[in-house]
Amino acid sequence: MINELIAGIFQPHKLNKKIPLSWLQLTRERTRLAVALAGIGFADILMFMQLGFRDALYFSNVRFHSSLQGDIILINSQSNAVLSMKSFSQRRLYKALDLPTVQSVHGIYLDYTSWKNPETGRPRSILVFGFNPEVNLFNLPGVQENLEQLKLPDVVLYDRSSRVEYGPIAANFDQGKTVTAEVRRRRIKVGGLFTLGASFGADGNLITSDINFLRIFNNRQRGLIDIGVIKLKPGANATTVTQDLRNYLPKEINVLTKQEFIDFERNYWASSTAIGFIFTLGTIMGFIVGTVIVYQILYTEVADHLAEYATLKAIGYTQNYLLKVILQEALILAVIGYMPGFTFALFMYKTARDATLLPVFMSLGRAVTVLILTMVMCFISGAIAVRKLRSADPADIF
Repeated sequence: MINELIAGIFQPHKLNKKIPLSWLQLTRERTRLAVALAGIGFADILMFMQLGFRDALYFSNVRFHSSLQGDIILINSQSNAVLSMKSFSQRRLYKALDLPTVQSVHGIYLDYTSWKNPETGRPRSILVFGFNPEVNLFNLPGVQENLEQLKLPDVVLYDRSSRVEYGPIAANFDQGKTVTAEVRRRRIKVGGLFTLGASFGADGNLITSDINFLRIFNNRQRGLIDIGVIKLKPGANATTVTQDLRNYLPKEINVLTKQEFIDFERNYWASSTAIGFIFTLGTIMGFIVGTVIVYQILYTEVADHLAEYATLKAIGYTQNYLLKVILQEALILAVIGYMPGFTFALFMYKTARDATLLPVFMSLGRAVTVLILTMVMCFISGAIAVRKLRSADPADIF
């Protein structure tokens, strides 16, 4: 193989039209090539999983925010996220009606409590939302058609995407069975199903009326809401009205547009918790692991063929030409190694999605991002490994 390579070098224009020198170098040691591709695929899987879980973290925790049918959101200025909301007086929300651009205002109660599995009796924390069912505030499947059910005493809507630890609630309801459970030591009835989904903050969700909410949370005071939703009149500019409300309402109230409310929650998980940092760090570690693996492969390949590279220099090939050969090898490794990593990541996403009920899906942006990171990873490794070529001195051979 080495003799064929050297022979082909004397006719490089023909060699380039047939098989690139970089490909011949890589495929000469097939075991080494397989190890390199496995290493790159492993690094890609690490990056895919970390980025996938990070995006699932952000997306799952803002699905509730995105579902709100309103233009402006009011929360207590001491609230950090849905996970730790602080109540405020509903009178602050009603003051927004003083602005002529405001059409209607609506309050939402939310809190965590204990749900007891009807079959096993095991308790588990669940997130409960309460609102006036006269107007639907949630753009979620199953809510609009069950508003009348919420007007009945001790009736709730159950999130069919909640984790299985809560019991076979959705399955029993779909079979026409009467489903009851104990919530905060109060017997409630499931009057319908809706779809929101589990998140890092809550494994399950309930929606009920504001009256039923206060029956369940009998320690909560009526009129102390957690979220205020404001709907504007047609043609009103949400950004302008938001600024007007900030100037009009007391500083204890944080006034946000709907998108700002979504970003507010996402930023909390990204910067104020260890989870976002851990996933980002995991991605960086995957990148570093891949870089080290590819560097070891390319460095060994250069060291094993140092005499041949010295011969290339002796017959007039420049250092830049040799650098291009190594970078071509890096590019080939990146593209081929990415494919099994991408394929296995799809399988891992499905496994994680089925196990956790979190929205772990492949996206085009993430696929492109990891591909670019893989190329950069391999190019960095190649650039470091190519320094070995400087010691390829033709004088050592001739």
